[in-house]
Amino acid sequence: MIIDAKNLILGRLATVAAKKALLGEKIDVVNCEKAVVSGKSKQILQHYKWKISIGGTAQKGPYFPKKSEKFVKRTIRGMLPHKKYKGREVLKNIKCYYGIPKDFENKKLETIKEAHVGKIKNTKYLSVGHICNQLGGE
Repeated sequence: MIIDAKNLILGRLATVAAKKALLGEKIDVVNCEKAVVSGKSKQILQHYKWKISIGGTAQKGPYFPKKSEKFVKRTIRGMLPHKKYKGREVLKNIKCYYGIPKDFENKKLETIKEAHVGKIKNTKYLSVGHICNQLGGE
């Protein structure tokens, strides 16, 4: 299954991807930088900066991703039992990409209607690409 993350809410996208992966499907998420996180921009950035700061030193971790594709994969990982064998194996079947790779250009990209940003009443949101940019990533 190839999911186009453009204008999809990150948490809802992650739940669908995690459930499908647990059922044995291979999941590819493209356009990760265009997924969105809903809420006030100051609060969103403050939350993620706080998450990075509680991690300790840069050498010891825990490490927090600053690239949009790894940011999305980390969110999906949070919805899997990643500390158990099954969760680790399922995580190997999930791939996230910045933009659309050449392999997927001519293939059908699926979107998730329940996760579209038009579903939320609140018009305040930030894209994952913008969040990662503000955190010092790409």
